Amino acid sequence: MPYSSPNLRDRLKELNEIGIALSQPRDINILLEIILEAAKRITHADAGTLYLYEPEQQILHFEILRNDSLNIAMGGTSGVPITFYPVHLYDAAGQPNHAMVVSHSALTGETVNIPDAYTAAGYDFSGTQKFDRKTGYRSQSFLAVPMRNHEGEVIGVLQLINAQDRDSGKIVPFSVDDQQLLESLASQAAIALTNRRLIKQMEELFESFIKLINTALDDKSAYTGGHCERVPVLTMMLADAVNRTTQGPLKDFVMTDKDRYELKIAGLLHDCGKITTPVHVVDKSTKLHTLLDRIELVDARFEVLKRDSEIAMLRKIIQDSGFRIQDSGLGIQASEAARNSEQAARAEHEAHIKQLDDDREFLRHCNIGSEAMPIEAQQRVRQIGAYRWRNTEGVEADFLSADEIENLTIRSGTLTAAEREIINHHIVVTIKMLEALPWPKHLKNVPEYAGGHHERMDGKGYPRGLRREQMSVQARVMGIADIFEALTAKDRPYKKGKTLTESLTILGKFKLNGHVDPDLFDIFIREKVYLDYARQFLAEEQIDDVDLSKIPGVNRDSF
Repeated sequence: MPYSSPNLRDRLKELNEIGIALSQPRDINILLEIILEAAKRITHADAGTLYLYEPEQQILHFEILRNDSLNIAMGGTSGVPITFYPVHLYDAAGQPNHAMVVSHSALTGETVNIPDAYTAAGYDFSGTQKFDRKTGYRSQSFLAVPMRNHEGEVIGVLQLINAQDRDSGKIVPFSVDDQQLLESLASQAAIALTNRRLIKQMEELFESFIKLINTALDDKSAYTGGHCERVPVLTMMLADAVNRTTQGPLKDFVMTDKDRYELKIAGLLHDCGKITTPVHVVDKSTKLHTLLDRIELVDARFEVLKRDSEIAMLRKIIQDSGFRIQDSGLGIQASEAARNSEQAARAEHEAHIKQLDDDREFLRHCNIGSEAMPIEAQQRVRQIGAYRWRNTEGVEADFLSADEIENLTIRSGTLTAAEREIINHHIVVTIKMLEALPWPKHLKNVPEYAGGHHERMDGKGYPRGLRREQMSVQARVMGIADIFEALTAKDRPYKKGKTLTESLTILGKFKLNGHVDPDLFDIFIREKVYLDYARQFLAEEQIDDVDLSKIPGVNRDSF
């Protein structure tokens, strides 16, 4: 009969301390190890195993295994995988497996306390005896306790082997106190494990919901979805580089795991407001693009002008031919004049057609966004726009509408001022959406981090015009990540991804003109964050040899 052990008060105190410890770990593997080590400690057991129940497969899976005498540590954070097969709760015929101690405990929800496995009846210990013969170990006393969650469901089993007398070290049966303490610990452990699982499931659900939003953005605009995936990655790369830096003004900046998770969530949500941005603005690949590229309509008008020119030419030739018939009595002189007139009409028509073809190619070129459209080119667009044509209603009108001229004379990129305002409004929507959510304490800074990536260090950014000292380091990190991703992105509809040299040159100028944080730029360069990102996301032809001595704003003293 199991005996009652002494110093119960101390063991209860220890159990209470264990209960407090169980509420702290976020990592489930660490939590499982704490549970098993605590179980061994309060019962003074030499070995133990923690199994988790997998309901879909109806098995008990080995999670943590420890044996002090044999110096065996498997599973969990040990880095040594458990090679034992899982314990099946039912056989091939669907009959419950009561032959194994742990499966019986899981099936019945009962504790099993066996003083000596070699003399116990009703259980199959052949596997245990085989292990003993192989290792020279002697498995004697067993204590298996089911772990029940708050709904009374068995979620795992704690099995301890070989209780040791605290004075002599002799192997003894597990006592009544051992059993009761372990049952209490198993209950606390099950609650802690269930809570950790629930938290993890809620985090996974939350992140899945975020990915759902980004998937919707991706379906709406492929490049926006890619942007929403890459910016968080680059944000964390730079943040980790800042976290590990040992020099400069940011050497004392530190992020915990909770801080990193908060920034990660902010990165994933930084452009969620774009879900309200019209797709024809987000994906505007050419200046005349709306739901379609209106350059085709302009092409059609050129065809109309060319036909009008041809008709005018033929009318003039016919008219001159009529005069030639009337003046046929004048002889060769009149006939020669008529031929000259026809040749002149045809030459004028051909010159007009050539001019129209040139104008059409010019407008097609203007329709492609550039970084700087010359004033002379803008003026030529307006001159072409003043051509006259007869529209589909038979009314004479300007060749280009005011809206078309406004779009074709966009100085940089493909967006008009009004469309750029629509794009910029996405950050306002993002902030409104994020500030409306009831963030828990560890995520309360998400709106500030995500909402600040379009601000500038000199206060000329948007939407709030914040200055550097008004922004967190995390928000400033995200600002650099957002810009560098946009410069190097190779999936934008209106431009090719820039090379590393081109992108760093622009980013360096942004440092010098007060756009991005200078200290973060220095770390971005010094820690070669740009290169780590490039190897993961850029095309091979974009990764050129960067000469840092030629990059504006590079602090050479930091190398």
